[in-house]
Amino acid sequence: MPSTASLLTLYSRHGCHLCDDMRDELRALQERFPFRLEIVDIDADPALVKRFGALAPVLMAGETELCHYFLDRRALDAYFGEIG
Repeated sequence: MPSTASLLTLYSRHGCHLCDDMRDELRALQERFPFRLEIVDIDADPALVKRFGALAPVLMAGETELCHYFLDRRALDAYFGEIG
């Protein structure tokens, strides 16, 4: 695993139960994986609404989409395996 925490970005919306579920799952996984979680409300930026609106929640590692709608643990395992 990397010596410093990776940054994952969760593009989310207020009042979105799928977004809340993914956020909660990610927070629980922070004990297993070394990552920082940035949560971005897409509704605060029209460009983000255009990019992610129909897909929210979206989990990104930099410009790479790891998953949307539901947390894909295999994708997360693969991501941490690749950078580890």
